[in-house]
Amino acid sequence: MSGGLLVAGTTSDAGKSVVTAGICRWLVRQGVKVAPFKAQNMSLNSFVTRQGAEIGRAQAMQAQACRVEPTALMNPVLLKPGGEQSSQVVLLGRPVGELSARGYHGGRQQRLLGTVLDCLAELRGTYDAVICEGAGSPAEINLRRTDIVNMGIARPARLPVLIVGDIDRGGVFASFFGTVALLSREDQELVAGFLVNKFRGDVSLLEPGLDMLHGLTGRRTYGVLPFRHGLGIDEEDGLRVSLRGTVREPDVAAPVGEDVLRVAVCAVPLMSNFTDVDAVAAEPGVVVRFVDRPEELADADLVVVPGTRGTVRALQWLRERGLAEALVRRAAEGRPVLGICGGFQILGERIEDEVESRAGQVDGLGVLPVRVRFAREKTLTRPVGEALGERVEGYEIHHGVAEVLGGEAFLDGCRVGQTWGTHWHGSLESDGFRRAFLREVAAAAGRRFVPAPDTSFAALREEQLDRLGDLIEQHADTDALWRLIESGAPQGLPFIPPGAPA
Repeated sequence: MSGGLLVAGTTSDAGKSVVTAGICRWLVRQGVKVAPFKAQNMSLNSFVTRQGAEIGRAQAMQAQACRVEPTALMNPVLLKPGGEQSSQVVLLGRPVGELSARGYHGGRQQRLLGTVLDCLAELRGTYDAVICEGAGSPAEINLRRTDIVNMGIARPARLPVLIVGDIDRGGVFASFFGTVALLSREDQELVAGFLVNKFRGDVSLLEPGLDMLHGLTGRRTYGVLPFRHGLGIDEEDGLRVSLRGTVREPDVAAPVGEDVLRVAVCAVPLMSNFTDVDAVAAEPGVVVRFVDRPEELADADLVVVPGTRGTVRALQWLRERGLAEALVRRAAEGRPVLGICGGFQILGERIEDEVESRAGQVDGLGVLPVRVRFAREKTLTRPVGEALGERVEGYEIHHGVAEVLGGEAFLDGCRVGQTWGTHWHGSLESDGFRRAFLREVAAAAGRRFVPAPDTSFAALREEQLDRLGDLIEQHADTDALWRLIESGAPQGLPFIPPGAPA
């Protein structure tokens, strides 16, 4: 059996995903054969493996940090929210049904524990180390009985646990102490210590608090990671910025041409795979924003209607807000619009949905000659093709089957004038195609924008993963971290009352 570690957090968005990726990249640079693992992921950002399995994009990113191909073993349970009360359950890469939160936590979740532990055991039998990511907080005591992602796997797999806290939010010492103190004695025995994330300032001013925390809990702090801009790649639970914030801080190079290119992304409900615009945002001179009002489309050179887990609901939202009318007007004026997956379906003439929304037949926006029928079987593929004279790779995740009735062929969809539609996620990560597409958009918008000739999205992603590895290597006690991974939690860790029932 190989070494292992569970990276838990004091809260959601404490930095578990990026810390896990950073530890993976640090280990692989030391020659360790390592894999990521997250037993249960709740996310609308997903990815398709080469075997046609759907997993969370965060685990695909972590697999890249490990320099291995992602597989369904790395994320055996994926929950894709479809509303306030229910989610689609994806098991080992395939959807197996819709469940309410009560139904899932009421028994189905616990029945998946055996599958989850089998997947973890298979990975541990193959790799030198498996770095596991928790979800939310292990101190969610209302969910502990059915937990299969935090202490629920740490206990049976005997994984040491490292708790990450986001000090930028404040209250990190109370969060660390309280997280441990709300765990049962048996769970506390596996909590080895803490990792401070997103620290700004002089670490020496923090050290007295870390010493006191050690005295109170008997557990050490394994590192203090400084705050760094632009490290939130392939996140799970939401936009890494406020609705009207730009996708990335403006730290890329200046525009190559005389103009910038403005891209507006409609922030539709249940937006999925919003990472599709990351590659565009990485281009020098491209400004990407998420919008929810029609007037915010006025100065946009390109409007993107992104994927969504609720196509009919998103269409209704666009109509209620006046965005639908603005999109139809843009298309008629020959101003660029790109629909991806659910956004492509919305731009079509008609949607027949007895699967996702069960709304039956609904009129689309009618700007593309496409009719969509929702099938019960989900399409999960990794297509390769050509468009605008360039090779394109992508991935498809959808129930909607499109019948294209006209227009000019564009990937699996079509183009009419300057309105484009495709089911392919990730197509804009193909550098040559992205540059060709942006040149078309700039010409149609009358912008003197020129794509940079040497932007490589794959290289930028590798640079980000290396930055995460650098954070761990430079700011964590890597010798102690390796001992933890190899040998497990230290013996004799003290119990912190009051604890929780066993």
